[in-house]
Amino acid sequence: MKKIFTVLPFFMFLIVQGQQISGTVSGTVQDTSGDSLPFASVLVKGLKLGVLTNDIGFYSINNIPKGKYNLVVSFVGYGTRSIPFEISESNNKVNLDFTLQESTENLDEVTINGKSHETKLETKGFAVSAIKTEEASLRNIQTNELLNTTVGVKIRQNGGLGSDVTYSLNGLSGNSVRIFIDGIPISTYGNSFNLNSIPPSMIKNIEVYKGVVPGYLADDALGGAINIVLHNDAKTNFNASLSYGSFNTTQASVNGLYRFEKSGLTVKASLFHNYSDNDYKVSGRSVVVTGLGGVQTPITARRFNDAYRSTGGRAEIGFTDVKWSDQFFIGVTGSDDYKEVQHGAFMTITPYKDRFLESDALLGSINYQKKDLFTKGLDVKVNGLYGKRNRAVNDTVSWAYSWNGERAIDFRGNEYQYTWRSQQEGGPTLAKIKRNVASIRSGISYAINDHHSVSINHVYSGIDREDSDALRSVLENTFVGTRELKKNIYSLTYELTAFDEKLKANLFGKHYQQKSTSIDPAIESDADGNDVVVDEVVSSNKNYDGYGFAASYEIVPSITLLASAEKAIRLPDETEIFGNDGDNVVANSSIDPESSENFNLGFRFGNFNIKKHAFTISTNVFTRNIKDRIGLPIETSLNVDDELIVYVNQGSGTSKGFDAQLNYSYDNNFGLNFNISRFDLKIENQGIEINVPNTPFFTMNGGLRYSFKDLIQKKSRLNAFYNVYFTDEFSFLTAQGSNTVGNEFFAVPQQISQDFGLSYAFPNNKFIVSFDIKNIFDEPVYDNLSVQKPGRAFYLKLNYAINKF
Repeated sequence: MKKIFTVLPFFMFLIVQGQQISGTVSGTVQDTSGDSLPFASVLVKGLKLGVLTNDIGFYSINNIPKGKYNLVVSFVGYGTRSIPFEISESNNKVNLDFTLQESTENLDEVTINGKSHETKLETKGFAVSAIKTEEASLRNIQTNELLNTTVGVKIRQNGGLGSDVTYSLNGLSGNSVRIFIDGIPISTYGNSFNLNSIPPSMIKNIEVYKGVVPGYLADDALGGAINIVLHNDAKTNFNASLSYGSFNTTQASVNGLYRFEKSGLTVKASLFHNYSDNDYKVSGRSVVVTGLGGVQTPITARRFNDAYRSTGGRAEIGFTDVKWSDQFFIGVTGSDDYKEVQHGAFMTITPYKDRFLESDALLGSINYQKKDLFTKGLDVKVNGLYGKRNRAVNDTVSWAYSWNGERAIDFRGNEYQYTWRSQQEGGPTLAKIKRNVASIRSGISYAINDHHSVSINHVYSGIDREDSDALRSVLENTFVGTRELKKNIYSLTYELTAFDEKLKANLFGKHYQQKSTSIDPAIESDADGNDVVVDEVVSSNKNYDGYGFAASYEIVPSITLLASAEKAIRLPDETEIFGNDGDNVVANSSIDPESSENFNLGFRFGNFNIKKHAFTISTNVFTRNIKDRIGLPIETSLNVDDELIVYVNQGSGTSKGFDAQLNYSYDNNFGLNFNISRFDLKIENQGIEINVPNTPFFTMNGGLRYSFKDLIQKKSRLNAFYNVYFTDEFSFLTAQGSNTVGNEFFAVPQQISQDFGLSYAFPNNKFIVSFDIKNIFDEPVYDNLSVQKPGRAFYLKLNYAINKF
């Protein structure tokens, strides 16, 4: 893996050679009363640079080339102001604050604001949603909960905080959906640094690509990709939050950045800590107590072996907005987590006690970004990670337990132990998995002119894995094999902008290469008949090609036609090939890659502004033609395994459906959003076409927001939130032939869950208090394999922020 660092000489050459000057303009926009104006348009005249102010009226525009410009600020119902400014070598940080006067004109016509970063992203042709996290970071919302409100996205979670999570995009789920942090595959960071633990306050925005993934992410994302973009603003800031709520849940985070203006030296750090007992109530067909004679009595019980703790952080030092680099950081990321395991793949009548998992990771990182390197239009990015990840499974208790937390009894009333001497079948274990991991993403793009650009991207991911178990004999541990998985993804992209920026096209090709190696010691006889230890090596080297396009055409202002397609490949990952005891996954070395032909066609209407009304509507029709889909077995009541799962090639099939979304706001005080997703996902299995089990085909989400200004204190703001989530009935097993008797036993019922929240921002916008109620009416909510999720819960959160010292 050390070979990846052969890029460093070239990297250091880039550092000393880049000389282009660029700068930043930032500030606030408010009205004559001193109230902030959120979502005002801020544009650099003469450049294709512009943003909308955030919820507290702040804006920041980066990477402005050296020169003199005018900054134009406008807001619906208010006048427009323009102020000149200059970016130079001695003045590359400009602060401009604006005060707008309310317009006396009666605006009856439709007006269109400048496009925000999110709008620009969503009108490039890809089926993509751009999610802002500023509002969510002030509430008791996990990143996963925020994603679950996004159109076409369904979060599949096996329980409460810290439980296993998978992501479904238009029906394709699991590892078909790749998760990135700043373009680096999140799997590199390990279990202890994931979307359960990263607070939204650390995240700038989230990009969700459905079906067709752009070349710059350069990975084998068959069903789509979710890219978490962390804050990278070179502006001194500080944010701290603390929340406490039901099930003894505590979540805390601190992140900040300090920049020395003269030198550009920048230091930034972030910390998080999460803990929950996860002792929420559960009930249902498997939650019973078995008494004398084997009589089973249904009960409502609390989970008693499901606690979760995660702690982690990141520290980086480097330079920002200097001659030779827009960003250069070296850093370290560390994390540690502890997770108790209540049951296997399903909730069974005998839950686990004292089975738990531990994980940790320590990784070094390097990050370099420079726009206009050597010449205008040449941009370079390099992100790299290298380090170690460890995971341990502890399962040594042989007693059986019931859902009341007490030892289980047999039909005679005697407490009993499992013959295999552990909670999960297979015997007691203190298994450890040690991994050396590396990932490096590099990209070079060149804008030939305003209409044509090309880019080349590469992602390397490597894992060296060694398994051991302290409870095995020395001989057994001597004969434990090692596993290695290396992956290279290359992409070439061409982008076209034409017809006064009405037409945008993106053509790309990808090459996938994966090498897996398994080394297992074995005993053989040599020429003299003596037993010797030899290594049996099994390796494979697979190469595939893919390609695709995305295009958009602006029919009239703010009505855009979007189309995209891709032939995508998804290579099986480490867990699917080598297995993972901690997640109850059995190895499957014969699993094949899956492929899909993905198509999207949609419209985007907006943003429209009519007086104080603003709205956006987007739609997307999609189809996925899947071959050798990787997933859980097509299980029936005859072959289901309560504890262990294995990933297999289910077969070939199709996913067809649509999704739509509406966003509406009035006077920036009232907001409404609604989205719907419906599709069919069918797989041909043993010559019969069936609906893929354990998949919700119909979901809807809605939300309301209202802001009360100057409540209790002048310039304060109270935000009220309401969200509703609907999931239609689905089955987690499939019928056995034509026999459907008893299939209702495996049906996950229709679900409606509702949340309510309040957040109060004090006048200086530095201190915010929020209160949330999750699942207001305590409705039973289920997910993967009918595992029950938490019921009604209450949370209080305190948030303190300084945007600039």
